[in-house]
Amino acid sequence: MPKIHATAIVDPSVVLADDVEIGPYTIIEEQVTLGSGCVIGPHCVIGKGTVMGANNRTYSGAQVGISPQDLKHLPDAVGKTLIGDHNIFRESVTVSSSTVYSPEDTEKITRIGDHCLFMACSHVAHDCIVGTRVIMANNSGLAGHVEVQDGAILGGLAGVHQFCRIGTMAFIGGMSRINMDALPYMIMEGHPARCYGPNVVGLTRNGLSKEAIARIRRCFKILYRSGLNTSQALEEIEKTIEDCDDKAVLVNFIKTSQRGILR
Repeated sequence: MPKIHATAIVDPSVVLADDVEIGPYTIIEEQVTLGSGCVIGPHCVIGKGTVMGANNRTYSGAQVGISPQDLKHLPDAVGKTLIGDHNIFRESVTVSSSTVYSPEDTEKITRIGDHCLFMACSHVAHDCIVGTRVIMANNSGLAGHVEVQDGAILGGLAGVHQFCRIGTMAFIGGMSRINMDALPYMIMEGHPARCYGPNVVGLTRNGLSKEAIARIRRCFKILYRSGLNTSQALEEIEKTIEDCDDKAVLVNFIKTSQRGILR
């Protein structure tokens, strides 16, 4: 049977795996599902409609799947929050559910993948998509509708504007302001942020070969050091860089950008 502290409040509709632990003074709202091995710490709130996979852990004061900070959200509506496996939500982390604008608005979702670390006081807003192995350091924050791709890292106090994307394995320096899309594989830092080159340490840790890192470095030089505009740089990359997965990821990210890329 789940281990539920006597002071916790758990709605009768909640579905709990047999080995879930729920700490003191925690509230688990209606329509929540918690998978095997989840440990919900003290003074936490798991908001209505949240679905968590296996082996997630929340620390004191974390609030996951709570109603979004969006004035357009219908007061009594239930947004959706889908959490994968093996995620850690440290003290006072907040994750908002999707926004519901109308009773027919059922497709939106706030989604978090697997093996992510959300350090103390970080924030994931409504309708964000966070991939796997993402790290958000203390007090970093995502505005609504942000996408953070696999393996990205956000430094402390970094802020990301609505509808921006953080590319896979990008590193966002502390206290940076991200108001456009941050390219995969790159280091972005500043206020506003600019690109400082490939995230070599992160790429190496993620198992990319020296050849792949060399290709990414060449792409960086074409994009940022050649004097070409973005369209011209894309043409040059497609002509001069051999076809490979990392090139395809970078080119596709730029071509599908809606807000433009950080320069």
